[in-house]
Amino acid sequence: MKRTYQPKKIQRQKEHGFLKRMKTRSGRNILKARRQKGRKKISA
Repeated sequence: MKRTYQPKKIQRQKEHGFLKRMKTRSGRNILKARRQKGRKKISA
């Protein structure tokens, strides 16, 4: 039986990457919140 998570780097970047987050207002808010929290990694 195949597991549900089959990692693909490019697909991950396209869905959850920095540029995708920057495109929308809500995405920028996510980055802002993660920066304020002091996350080491802001996005995928």
